[in-house]
Amino acid sequence: MRKKLIVLIILIITAVIAYNYIYQDHRNIENESAEFEMTSNKIAQLFSENAIASEQKFLNKTIEVSGLISELNTNEITIDDKVFCQFTNEIKSSFVDNYKIKIKGRVIGYDNLLEQVKLDQCKIVK
Repeated sequence: MRKKLIVLIILIITAVIAYNYIYQDHRNIENESAEFEMTSNKIAQLFSENAIASEQKFLNKTIEVSGLISELNTNEITIDDKVFCQFTNEIKSSFVDNYKIKIKGRVIGYDNLLEQVKLDQCKIVK
């Protein structure tokens, strides 16, 4: 009887730990401070020279990237044709092409075909 009780307690503790591990709170990139700050040309150069090492360094990290807007859509901005930034909400600003901008976001990877660094959960830094 005592062994069954101990096993039951261990199972409950394991279940609680597993639940807390699986259902962690989502990161809020807007409130995080950037681990790296650089220009779009610099980060694109790092990824094009050694994509594997750059992904190990930057993947899932919060960074700030600055440069000129080369393309603008309702939820997306491309900086210098090298960094693609995806926003969670619609961009409600009157930006135009070749406008200097600084954006904070999470690095989600590098697109070899388009040669662009991809960011999500972006926020415009003023």
